[in-house]
Amino acid sequence: MTYDVIVIGGGPSGLMACVAAAEHGASVLLIDKGDKLGRKLGISGGGRCNVTNAKEIDELIRYIPGNGRFLYSAFQHLDNRGIMQFFEGLGIALKEEDNGRMFPVSDRAKSVVDALVGKVRSLGVHMTTNSPVAEVLYHGNAVQGVRLKNGKSVASRAVIIATGGKSVPQTGSTGDGYAWAEAAGHTITELYPTEVPITSQEKWISNRELQGLSLRDVELSVTNPKGKTVIAHRGDMIFTHFGVSGPIALRCSQFIRQVQKKFDIRLVTMSIDLFPDKPLKVLEQELHSKLELEPKKALKNALKGILPERMIPLLLSKAGLPEEVTYHHLPKEPWQLLLQLLKGFEFQANGTRSLEEAFVTGGGVHLKEIYPKTMQSKLMPGLFFCGEVLDIHGYTGGYNITAAFATGYTAGKGAALQLE
Repeated sequence: MTYDVIVIGGGPSGLMACVAAAEHGASVLLIDKGDKLGRKLGISGGGRCNVTNAKEIDELIRYIPGNGRFLYSAFQHLDNRGIMQFFEGLGIALKEEDNGRMFPVSDRAKSVVDALVGKVRSLGVHMTTNSPVAEVLYHGNAVQGVRLKNGKSVASRAVIIATGGKSVPQTGSTGDGYAWAEAAGHTITELYPTEVPITSQEKWISNRELQGLSLRDVELSVTNPKGKTVIAHRGDMIFTHFGVSGPIALRCSQFIRQVQKKFDIRLVTMSIDLFPDKPLKVLEQELHSKLELEPKKALKNALKGILPERMIPLLLSKAGLPEEVTYHHLPKEPWQLLLQLLKGFEFQANGTRSLEEAFVTGGGVHLKEIYPKTMQSKLMPGLFFCGEVLDIHGYTGGYNITAAFATGYTAGKGAALQLE
């Protein structure tokens, strides 16, 4: 049987591509190599499925630092409001949480996956699982279909590659689509991990002095060798046995690589502001007021309740202050150094964890080779791309999945309409 459109990959972008292509009159075959559709969707948002983000479009794009502006055209077809309406139309009630994150009221990713797969099925899309694709078939300057690893070929007039990146490989994202893109003449930009924990070889990291310590509402920044802040994010983070993790560390991670590459260096300076709302002078006055109430108390005890308790010995050591010193006998210069550490606790990052451990893949199919209004290849008519296989990446918080749904819908619609 010949199909109008074959979609390879049953993740968020692939499923949405099926919906759009079928709604615009195409006969569609969805092929997935795994035994289950929507696996990445099922683990997103900590298993609750963060379906999109409610921010205004311009701000939403700011949270997609990896070529987010490319999405303006796709958002003409399906934006975050449209995604919300789509799922609510399927009976999935949504709720807004912090920073605009949208979740199903049920807090169950399975309800979202079931509703989306059910919609695809209701539109008459043929679905086949456990069917790895060996290659996309091209003849001359046109798509012919696909050949499966079992030797069977399936003809189609358009193919949509929605195979994801190389991160979270347990969901089936193992980078299969890049080779098929290259076979059509496409450029794959360098692949790298984003939204990934950061590594450091500081002695206090290796010694696990702070392992497991969470910091709430602090600011983490990345600085280049010229002393300029490259990026700063505010929120929560955690110290690990290899470095730092948590939401703001993940958001800073891609900039570690950028600074390393740009300046050809191995170690990148990071800094934690423990009191981002308080200027140095205000912080000094507040600490002065609290500590002078118990001027004879050892500083390591007097600072409990003011600073993260497990950080106190390290902070005092870095400032050159004995733990038993009292506020009454504080030497001036080490005290000033301690204050500066509270506003800028610096450490050296030496990289990040691997691409396989990342939440999102940076790099992918070069966007200059893709028509943004249809997601069709400029090099191979009938070939379309959507989702993480493209060189687009955002922060966690509903941004990547918004990009996946938007590019998926655009590719599905584009593939169906180009057949007319």
